[in-house]
Formats: sequence, C-alpha cells, structure tokens
Amino acid sequence: MKSYKVALGQNPVGPKTQEGDNRTPEGAYVIDRHNPKSSFHLSLHVSYPSAIDRERARRDGVLPGGDIMIHGARSGMSWIGPLHRLTDWTQGCIAVTNEEVEEIYALVTDGTPI
Repeated sequence: MKSYKVALGQNPVGPKTQEGDNRTPEGAYVIDRHNPKSSFHLSLHVSYPSAIDRERARRDGVLPGGDIMIHGARSGMSWIGPLHRLTDWTQGCIAVTNEEVEEIYALVTDGTPI
C-alpha cells in the first residue's frame, strides 16, 4: 500500500451525489481502465458511478455524473508539479503529480480496489 497527497474536487466535503457537484466520490470503487491518451498526464478511470450511486441519483431525479479519474497535471501544465496540491481544483477527480501518476499507472492493474 502507498499513499499520496492529492487534490480533489473543488467541493471536497461529503460524498458525490450528482453531476456537477464538484465532489470526489467516497466509497468502494476500483480502477477499471487506463487511459494513455488523456487530456491530463495519463489517467486511470475510477468505477464511479456504482449501481447504488445510479439508483440514488435516479431516485433523486439527478444525473450521477461520471468520468472520474486519477490523473496528473493537465497537458502543458507539468511545470506546476506539487503546487497543484495547494487547492482542491478538480471537478471530482483525484489529481497527483505527473511523476506520481506515472508510478500509479505502471503499478496498478485494472480491477484494483481504491
């Protein structure tokens, strides 16, 4: 196991409940695919929304959102490095440095729980 300092969604307190809430999902998810052609420096897709998330959103009459990733800096912004952690800036993703996402990308296989 390893831990990283991260930047989360712009509204990081509480669970993700709908598209556009700028929250990062909380719960049991897995990495379900690697994306080498991301608009960020590599990305790994998180399996949100789960069936429970989709049912809650349906019940509440909202869209659950999706496309949650662990990723590095936006392409062309690698100079920012660890400064990206000074604020929560994503729309619900989990951001790490480019070097960290390279490490995670190489070590983590699809199906890995997070």
